[in-house]
Amino acid sequence: MTKLSVLDLVFINEGENANLALLSSVRIAQSVENFGYHRIWVAEHHNFPSIASAATSVVIGHLASKTKAIRVGAGGIMLPNHSPLVIAEQFGTLESLFPGRIDLGLGRAPGTDQITLRALRRDPTSSNNFPEDVKELLFYLGEKVDRASVQAIPGVGTNVPVWILGSSLFGAQLAAAYGLPYAFASHFAPASLMDAIEIYRNNFRPSVYLQKPYLMVSVNVIVQDTDEEAKFLFTSTQQSFTRIVRGTRGTFPPPISDIETYWNEHEKEFASRMLSYSVIGSKDTVSIGLKKILEETRADELMIVTSVYDTDTRIKSLKLLSELDLT
Repeated sequence: MTKLSVLDLVFINEGENANLALLSSVRIAQSVENFGYHRIWVAEHHNFPSIASAATSVVIGHLASKTKAIRVGAGGIMLPNHSPLVIAEQFGTLESLFPGRIDLGLGRAPGTDQITLRALRRDPTSSNNFPEDVKELLFYLGEKVDRASVQAIPGVGTNVPVWILGSSLFGAQLAAAYGLPYAFASHFAPASLMDAIEIYRNNFRPSVYLQKPYLMVSVNVIVQDTDEEAKFLFTSTQQSFTRIVRGTRGTFPPPISDIETYWNEHEKEFASRMLSYSVIGSKDTVSIGLKKILEETRADELMIVTSVYDTDTRIKSLKLLSELDLT
Protein backbone atom coordinates (compact mmCIF):
# COMPACT_ATOMS: atom_id res chain seq x y z
CA MET A 1 0.00 0.00 0.00
CA THR A 2 1.27 3.47 -0.87
CA LYS A 3 2.51 5.40 2.14
CA LEU A 4 0.89 8.74 2.96
CA SER A 5 2.82 11.57 4.56
CA VAL A 6 2.17 15.25 5.26
CA LEU A 7 3.97 18.46 4.33
CA ASP A 8 3.00 21.09 6.89
CA LEU A 9 3.67 24.62 5.66
CA VAL A 10 3.01 25.97 9.19
CA PHE A 11 0.79 28.70 7.81
CA ILE A 12 0.25 31.88 9.77
CA ASN A 13 -3.43 32.57 9.31
CA GLU A 14 -4.80 36.01 8.61
CA GLY A 15 -5.52 37.64 11.97
CA GLU A 16 -3.22 35.24 13.85
CA ASN A 17 0.51 34.98 14.65
CA ALA A 18 3.47 32.60 14.55
CA ASN A 19 2.73 31.27 18.03
CA LEU A 20 -0.71 30.06 16.97
CA ALA A 21 0.71 28.64 13.73
CA LEU A 22 3.25 26.57 15.65
CA LEU A 23 0.64 25.39 18.16
CA SER A 24 -1.53 24.29 15.23
CA SER A 25 1.44 22.48 13.70
CA VAL A 26 1.80 20.41 16.88
CA ARG A 27 -1.89 19.49 16.70
CA ILE A 28 -1.48 18.47 13.06
CA ALA A 29 1.57 16.33 13.84
CA GLN A 30 -0.12 14.57 16.74
CA SER A 31 -3.27 14.00 14.71
CA VAL A 32 -1.59 12.55 11.63
CA GLU A 33 0.52 10.30 13.84
CA ASN A 34 -2.71 8.92 15.29
CA PHE A 35 -4.18 8.55 11.79
CA GLY A 36 -1.26 6.40 10.66
CA TYR A 37 0.64 8.77 8.38
CA HIS A 38 4.26 7.80 7.79
CA ARG A 39 6.06 11.14 8.20
CA ILE A 40 5.50 14.87 8.58
CA TRP A 41 7.84 17.43 7.06
CA VAL A 42 8.23 21.20 7.34
CA ALA A 43 10.03 23.48 4.92
CA GLU A 44 12.54 26.31 5.04
CA HIS A 45 11.17 29.61 3.77
CA HIS A 46 12.43 33.07 4.65
CA ASN A 47 10.64 36.43 4.62
CA PHE A 48 7.25 34.81 3.95
CA PRO A 49 4.57 36.48 6.13
CA SER A 50 2.44 33.33 5.88
CA ILE A 51 5.02 30.68 6.90
CA ALA A 52 6.40 30.13 10.42
CA SER A 53 9.00 27.40 9.73
CA ALA A 54 12.02 29.52 8.77
CA ALA A 55 14.04 28.00 11.64
CA THR A 56 13.30 24.58 10.24
CA SER A 57 15.46 22.38 12.45
CA VAL A 58 14.03 24.08 15.55
CA VAL A 59 10.47 23.36 14.41
CA ILE A 60 11.39 19.75 13.60
CA GLY A 61 12.78 19.25 17.09
CA HIS A 62 9.65 20.73 18.64
CA LEU A 63 7.32 18.51 16.61
CA ALA A 64 9.39 15.42 17.32
CA SER A 65 9.27 16.20 21.04
CA LYS A 66 5.47 16.40 20.93
CA THR A 67 5.00 13.09 19.05
CA LYS A 68 6.08 9.52 19.70
CA ALA A 69 6.82 7.54 16.55
CA ILE A 70 6.05 9.42 13.34
CA ARG A 71 9.07 10.42 11.26
CA VAL A 72 9.70 14.17 11.29
CA GLY A 73 11.87 16.00 8.82
CA ALA A 74 12.71 18.79 6.43
CA GLY A 75 10.97 19.13 3.13
CA GLY A 76 13.31 20.74 2.89
CA ILE A 77 16.42 22.47 4.03
CA MET A 78 17.61 24.86 1.32
CA LEU A 79 21.26 23.82 1.39
CA PRO A 80 22.68 26.84 -0.50
CA ASN A 81 21.72 28.90 2.56
CA HIS A 82 23.93 26.88 4.89
CA SER A 83 27.26 25.26 5.54
CA PRO A 84 26.94 21.46 5.09
CA LEU A 85 28.78 21.03 8.38
CA VAL A 86 26.23 23.10 10.30
CA ILE A 87 23.30 21.17 8.79
CA ALA A 88 25.03 17.88 9.61
CA GLU A 89 25.46 19.04 13.22
CA GLN A 90 21.84 20.19 13.48
CA PHE A 91 20.36 17.01 12.06
CA GLY A 92 22.90 14.84 13.84
CA THR A 93 21.68 16.45 17.04
CA LEU A 94 18.05 15.83 16.09
CA GLU A 95 18.80 12.19 15.28
CA SER A 96 20.61 11.81 18.59
CA LEU A 97 17.58 13.20 20.42
CA PHE A 98 15.00 11.26 18.39
CA PRO A 99 16.71 8.12 17.05
CA GLY A 100 15.30 6.64 13.87
CA ARG A 101 12.73 9.40 13.35
CA ILE A 102 14.51 12.21 11.48
CA ASP A 103 14.56 12.89 7.71
CA LEU A 104 16.64 15.47 5.85
CA GLY A 105 15.27 16.64 2.52
CA LEU A 106 17.54 18.99 0.59
CA GLY A 107 16.61 21.65 -1.92
CA ARG A 108 18.81 23.69 -4.26
CA ALA A 109 16.71 26.87 -4.32
CA PRO A 110 17.24 29.56 -1.65
CA GLY A 111 13.61 29.42 -0.53
CA THR A 112 13.32 33.18 -0.69
CA ASP A 113 13.93 36.27 -2.82
CA GLN A 114 17.29 37.72 -3.80
CA ILE A 115 17.18 40.58 -1.28
CA THR A 116 16.54 38.15 1.56
CA LEU A 117 19.26 35.87 0.22
CA ARG A 118 21.73 38.70 0.72
CA ALA A 119 20.37 39.19 4.26
CA LEU A 120 21.22 35.52 4.89
CA ARG A 121 24.82 36.44 4.02
CA ARG A 122 25.02 33.81 1.31
CA ASP A 123 26.62 34.04 -2.10
CA PRO A 124 23.86 34.16 -4.76
CA THR A 125 25.87 31.65 -6.79
CA SER A 126 26.12 29.14 -3.93
CA SER A 127 23.44 26.96 -5.50
CA ASN A 128 25.99 26.08 -8.18
CA ASN A 129 27.84 24.07 -5.52
CA PHE A 130 24.78 22.02 -4.57
CA PRO A 131 26.06 18.60 -5.80
CA GLU A 132 29.36 19.04 -3.96
CA ASP A 133 27.60 20.33 -0.84
CA VAL A 134 25.27 17.31 -0.79
CA LYS A 135 28.27 15.00 -1.09
CA GLU A 136 30.03 16.81 1.76
CA LEU A 137 26.92 16.60 3.93
CA LEU A 138 26.58 12.87 3.27
CA PHE A 139 30.18 12.44 4.34
CA TYR A 140 29.60 14.26 7.63
CA LEU A 141 26.57 12.08 8.42
CA GLY A 142 28.27 8.83 7.40
CA GLU A 143 30.49 6.48 9.31
CA LYS A 144 33.58 7.87 11.01
CA VAL A 145 36.70 8.23 8.88
CA ASP A 146 39.79 8.32 11.09
CA ARG A 147 41.79 10.51 8.73
CA ALA A 148 39.05 13.17 8.52
CA SER A 149 40.26 16.46 9.98
CA VAL A 150 36.68 17.81 10.37
CA GLN A 151 33.77 15.83 11.80
CA ALA A 152 30.18 16.72 12.59
CA ILE A 153 29.64 16.09 16.29
CA PRO A 154 26.83 15.14 16.70
CA GLY A 155 26.35 13.91 13.15
CA VAL A 156 29.04 11.40 12.31
CA GLY A 157 27.65 7.88 12.18
CA THR A 158 24.01 8.96 12.49
CA ASN A 159 23.30 8.23 8.82
CA VAL A 160 20.26 10.49 8.79
CA PRO A 161 18.27 9.61 5.64
CA VAL A 162 18.92 12.28 3.01
CA TRP A 163 16.42 13.05 0.24
CA ILE A 164 16.83 15.19 -2.83
CA LEU A 165 13.91 17.52 -3.44
CA GLY A 166 13.15 19.05 -6.79
CA SER A 167 10.74 20.82 -9.08
CA SER A 168 12.87 20.46 -12.23
CA LEU A 169 15.05 17.86 -13.92
CA PHE A 170 18.23 18.79 -12.06
CA GLY A 171 17.18 17.20 -8.77
CA ALA A 172 16.09 14.03 -10.54
CA GLN A 173 19.50 13.69 -12.17
CA LEU A 174 21.33 14.28 -8.89
CA ALA A 175 19.15 11.89 -6.87
CA ALA A 176 19.67 9.20 -9.50
CA ALA A 177 23.45 9.74 -9.64
CA TYR A 178 23.85 9.63 -5.85
CA GLY A 179 21.38 6.79 -5.31
CA LEU A 180 19.10 8.80 -3.02
CA PRO A 181 15.33 8.96 -2.58
CA TYR A 182 13.65 11.70 -4.59
CA ALA A 183 10.68 13.93 -3.75
CA PHE A 184 9.07 16.07 -6.45
CA ALA A 185 7.31 19.33 -5.54
CA SER A 186 4.33 18.79 -7.83
CA HIS A 187 2.02 20.56 -5.37
CA PHE A 188 3.23 23.87 -6.82
CA ALA A 189 5.43 23.03 -9.85
CA PRO A 190 3.99 20.01 -11.68
CA ALA A 191 5.15 20.85 -15.21
CA SER A 192 8.28 18.68 -15.26
CA LEU A 193 6.99 15.89 -13.04
CA MET A 194 6.72 13.05 -15.56
CA ASP A 195 10.03 13.90 -17.25
CA ALA A 196 11.76 14.05 -13.85
CA ILE A 197 10.34 10.67 -12.86
CA GLU A 198 11.60 9.10 -16.08
CA ILE A 199 15.08 10.57 -15.63
CA TYR A 200 15.25 9.48 -12.00
CA ARG A 201 14.18 5.90 -12.62
CA ASN A 202 16.14 5.37 -15.83
CA ASN A 203 19.41 6.73 -14.42
CA PHE A 204 19.25 5.51 -10.83
CA ARG A 205 22.48 4.02 -9.49
CA PRO A 206 22.17 1.73 -6.45
CA SER A 207 24.11 3.05 -3.47
CA VAL A 208 24.81 2.39 0.18
CA TYR A 209 21.76 4.56 0.85
CA LEU A 210 19.23 2.94 -1.46
CA GLN A 211 19.20 -0.14 -3.68
CA LYS A 212 16.36 0.90 -5.98
CA PRO A 213 14.57 4.18 -6.80
CA TYR A 214 12.19 5.54 -4.21
CA LEU A 215 9.84 8.29 -5.40
CA MET A 216 7.64 10.60 -3.39
CA VAL A 217 5.18 12.90 -5.17
CA SER A 218 3.53 15.84 -3.42
CA VAL A 219 -0.08 16.73 -4.12
CA ASN A 220 -2.58 19.23 -2.74
CA VAL A 221 -5.48 17.35 -1.18
CA ILE A 222 -8.61 18.52 0.62
CA VAL A 223 -11.28 15.99 1.59
CA GLN A 224 -14.66 16.98 2.95
CA ASP A 225 -18.14 15.53 3.01
CA THR A 226 -18.98 17.09 -0.36
CA ASP A 227 -17.09 18.38 -3.37
CA GLU A 228 -18.57 21.83 -2.79
CA GLU A 229 -17.26 22.08 0.78
CA ALA A 230 -13.77 21.04 -0.30
CA LYS A 231 -13.69 23.46 -3.23
CA PHE A 232 -14.75 26.28 -0.92
CA LEU A 233 -11.83 25.53 1.42
CA PHE A 234 -9.42 25.37 -1.53
CA THR A 235 -10.08 29.04 -2.31
CA SER A 236 -7.60 29.95 0.45
CA THR A 237 -4.81 28.33 -1.54
CA GLN A 238 -6.08 29.82 -4.78
CA GLN A 239 -5.96 33.28 -3.24
CA SER A 240 -2.40 32.68 -2.02
CA PHE A 241 -1.18 31.72 -5.47
CA THR A 242 -3.01 34.66 -7.03
CA ARG A 243 -1.02 36.93 -4.72
CA ILE A 244 2.18 35.57 -6.25
CA VAL A 245 1.13 37.11 -9.56
CA ARG A 246 0.17 40.35 -7.85
CA GLY A 247 3.35 40.50 -5.78
CA THR A 248 1.28 41.03 -2.63
CA ARG A 249 2.41 38.59 0.02
CA GLY A 250 0.40 38.23 3.17
CA THR A 251 -0.78 35.82 5.82
CA PHE A 252 -2.87 32.81 4.85
CA PRO A 253 -6.40 33.97 3.93
CA PRO A 254 -9.74 32.45 4.94
CA PRO A 255 -11.81 30.87 2.15
CA ILE A 256 -14.24 32.94 0.10
CA SER A 257 -17.55 32.04 -1.48
CA ASP A 258 -16.70 33.01 -5.08
CA ILE A 259 -13.10 32.78 -6.26
CA GLU A 260 -14.10 33.97 -9.74
CA THR A 261 -14.70 37.46 -8.39
CA TYR A 262 -11.24 37.49 -6.78
CA TRP A 263 -8.94 36.76 -9.72
CA ASN A 264 -8.79 37.83 -13.35
CA GLU A 265 -8.26 35.45 -16.27
CA HIS A 266 -4.45 35.80 -16.26
CA GLU A 267 -4.24 35.20 -12.52
CA LYS A 268 -6.60 32.25 -12.76
CA GLU A 269 -4.54 30.66 -15.53
CA PHE A 270 -1.29 31.10 -13.61
CA ALA A 271 -2.62 29.79 -10.28
CA SER A 272 -4.50 26.91 -11.88
CA ARG A 273 -1.41 25.80 -13.78
CA MET A 274 0.71 25.78 -10.62
CA LEU A 275 -2.05 23.98 -8.69
CA SER A 276 -2.94 21.42 -11.33
CA TYR A 277 -1.72 18.58 -9.09
CA SER A 278 -4.58 19.08 -6.67
CA VAL A 279 -7.32 16.63 -5.72
CA ILE A 280 -10.20 18.41 -4.02
CA GLY A 281 -13.55 16.93 -3.08
CA SER A 282 -15.46 14.21 -1.29
CA LYS A 283 -13.90 10.90 -0.31
CA ASP A 284 -15.06 9.31 -3.56
CA THR A 285 -13.72 12.18 -5.68
CA VAL A 286 -10.36 12.20 -3.92
CA SER A 287 -10.04 8.43 -4.06
CA ILE A 288 -10.51 8.46 -7.82
CA GLY A 289 -8.10 11.38 -8.27
CA LEU A 290 -5.31 9.96 -6.14
CA LYS A 291 -5.59 6.52 -7.72
CA LYS A 292 -5.13 8.19 -11.10
CA ILE A 293 -2.01 9.98 -9.87
CA LEU A 294 -0.62 6.75 -8.46
CA GLU A 295 -1.29 4.98 -11.73
CA GLU A 296 0.47 7.74 -13.69
CA THR A 297 3.49 8.16 -11.43
CA ARG A 298 3.82 4.77 -9.70
CA ALA A 299 4.94 6.78 -6.68
CA ASP A 300 6.10 4.88 -3.62
CA GLU A 301 4.74 7.57 -1.34
CA LEU A 302 2.45 10.60 -1.52
CA MET A 303 3.29 13.78 0.37
CA ILE A 304 -0.01 15.42 1.16
CA VAL A 305 -0.34 19.22 1.32
CA THR A 306 -3.62 20.21 2.96
CA SER A 307 -3.72 23.98 3.18
CA VAL A 308 -6.92 24.78 5.06
CA TYR A 309 -7.49 27.91 7.12
CA ASP A 310 -9.23 26.28 10.09
CA THR A 311 -7.11 23.72 11.96
CA ASP A 312 -10.04 21.51 13.03
CA THR A 313 -11.27 21.35 9.45
CA ARG A 314 -7.79 20.55 8.22
CA ILE A 315 -7.52 17.70 10.71
CA LYS A 316 -10.88 16.42 9.51
CA SER A 317 -9.59 16.40 5.93
CA LEU A 318 -6.49 14.45 6.89
CA LYS A 319 -8.57 11.96 8.87
CA LEU A 320 -10.96 11.37 5.97
CA LEU A 321 -8.00 10.88 3.65
CA SER A 322 -6.42 8.33 5.99
CA GLU A 323 -9.61 6.25 5.76
CA LEU A 324 -9.38 5.81 1.98
CA ASP A 325 -8.26 2.57 0.38
CA LEU A 326 -5.90 3.64 -2.41
CA THR A 327 -4.84 0.14 -3.49
